[in-house]
Amino acid sequence: MTAACPACSAAPLALETASGPALQFSVPSVHCAACIGKIERGLAHLNGVLSVRVNLSMKRLSITGPVDPDQVLTAVEDLGFEVFALDSASLQVAQDSVGRSLLTRMAVAGFAMMNVMLFSVAIWSGATDSTRDLFHLISAAIALPVVLYAGQPFFRSAWSALRVRRLNMDVPISLAILLASAMSLFETLQGGTEAYFDAALSLTFFLLIGRYMDHRTRSAARSAARELTALEVHTAERLTGDETKTVAVTDLEVGDIILVPTGARVAVDGVLLSADALMDRSVLTGESAAVTLKSGDILQAGEINLTAPLRLRAMTVGADTSLRRMAELVETAENARNSYTALADRAAQIYAPAVHTLALVALLGWWFATGDFRHSLNIAIAVLIITCPCALGLAVPAVSTAAVSRLFSAGFLVRHATALERLAEVTRIVFDKTGTLTRPTVQLPIDMTKEEKSVAKALAQSSFHPLSRALVNTLTDVPAAAVDNIEEIAGQGVSGIYQGQTVQLGRGPWLGAQHSGLCLRVGDAAALPLEVPEALRAGVAEAIGALDLPCEIVTGDTDLPAQTLAAKLSLPVISNASPQAKIDRLQTLSDEGERVLMVGDGLNDTAALAKAHASIAPSTALEASRNAADIVILKDSFADLPLIIRVARATRRLSQQNFAIAAVYNCIAVPIALAGFATPLAAALAMSLSSLTVLANAQRMRFIQ
Repeated sequence: MTAACPACSAAPLALETASGPALQFSVPSVHCAACIGKIERGLAHLNGVLSVRVNLSMKRLSITGPVDPDQVLTAVEDLGFEVFALDSASLQVAQDSVGRSLLTRMAVAGFAMMNVMLFSVAIWSGATDSTRDLFHLISAAIALPVVLYAGQPFFRSAWSALRVRRLNMDVPISLAILLASAMSLFETLQGGTEAYFDAALSLTFFLLIGRYMDHRTRSAARSAARELTALEVHTAERLTGDETKTVAVTDLEVGDIILVPTGARVAVDGVLLSADALMDRSVLTGESAAVTLKSGDILQAGEINLTAPLRLRAMTVGADTSLRRMAELVETAENARNSYTALADRAAQIYAPAVHTLALVALLGWWFATGDFRHSLNIAIAVLIITCPCALGLAVPAVSTAAVSRLFSAGFLVRHATALERLAEVTRIVFDKTGTLTRPTVQLPIDMTKEEKSVAKALAQSSFHPLSRALVNTLTDVPAAAVDNIEEIAGQGVSGIYQGQTVQLGRGPWLGAQHSGLCLRVGDAAALPLEVPEALRAGVAEAIGALDLPCEIVTGDTDLPAQTLAAKLSLPVISNASPQAKIDRLQTLSDEGERVLMVGDGLNDTAALAKAHASIAPSTALEASRNAADIVILKDSFADLPLIIRVARATRRLSQQNFAIAAVYNCIAVPIALAGFATPLAAALAMSLSSLTVLANAQRMRFIQ
């Protein structure tokens, strides 16, 4: 039996949870929750689409289902958004080009703004008549081309929405910039005393600062999914006979022999052919200590070879590697669609018509009250800008991305979109025992025959139960017997047919033995007891001591070992629990008002993991158990288990705080703008500040310990 690493064990979750082929697209013009809602609703009705998700942090569209990519591209463009087929190799370059473009436009707008302000100072200082008109014309010559150039990010986004009869947050921004410029040009051509070219440029300049800071904040808080993608290797050394050739990873096939030089990352998942290897898996599992592997062990893409060059045989390549699957799972979790997201989506849907209606009411109301159209238009422009829902759109995605990335860096893979929201509500924790809290070893009887050892190994290696794997590790020098019709009975053991007789490995009572622990029975012979001393999994005692929630153990193990462990950890315990008994216990706790977190790893835990309010499984768990869990612990130690609860609670708290920030901003800013106390420039500053405040608040997640 080969040894699989935790990350590799967790990776196959992507295939089991996938609903169909995944398509990835880049949507660089997505800026807010309203954009996300429009795309997801617009594509949900396409033929073949099973699910649609837009990741705001990565500006990425993910679609599952048998749908034509060209159909998706056309549909997204019809919705008014730029969309490109995703090229993961050049994605970061594209992100950097966006930042450079914003920075260049911001610099041009700032330089022009300072020059126009010089003429404005002269006019304010007393320049009149022809001198004033000349300064206004010079200001117009400088300002208008710069506004048209520097404001393109807003204008393009607004036009993309308007041409398909939709509204987005850049429509009022563009309208405000163009109205300020047009009003100033009209005043200049009419020989008026006032023009606002400096205000139009200042408005553009500060709006670009906000957009650039938003871009930089997102880039600095790179998601865990993007970090995983960055670990992918693009070339590999393929061995053909005695010849080594450098080839693109996309050209590799299953079965290829690959040479991994010292210090290089592994390009694909494969079986180690060299005698041994020392590997760094810290990025994938969170474990800083290097791992020693033997011939036949599993390597996965992304880990680093620390010793001599090694050879491996490719098992999975391309999109099927564990690294790529983990990246897809992390990205899905980062784009969590929880109740807070739904609230933000509903608010964003009503924003566009509401803000334009509010601006029109302000224009007409002030014009009717004062008779001054220019002053009324200024107030309407300020209302258009100050009510932009950027902060609301960023409130949840910024926190979700930061939370999933924080947990992944600590060695936890978040699998489900609502996992953190449900974990924050947990009031009680139920632990399985064997394989979860303890790591068993097996001591073989002195009089155990070689045939019995071979039969035991054949039965054990067909099971993923912790005791079975411990037995396989003990019987490394024994060949497995030819056992047929092997079947695993949840909570009991494994049975099969060997040379015409029934052989069984499992709990003593199941085999009719007095011994309550692990036993082997061959044919009609008496069951042979196997001693199974257990040791606590690393970090368990520290984790339980640090948890601020009531905990208990519910295990299928017998009374004596269960009570011994419970006494050591000072926890209540229920022993001899069948899979149904575990479900019944969870139901009882739920009926009492508890929201239970289940932590387990075995086949008999799978139903309980699915039943619980939230669930966690170690990466060494049975595959079915990992599939049922909300979070997979990638490393061996449980010491950081309390961190999951703290991050989940922080996610809820920071999301609520961000909603509060957005709400307070609008409650204060909108009345000020309607009352005429906010200029368009002040509105631009306030809008940018609210967005940056929300993003900065989300980054507090990085400091959760």
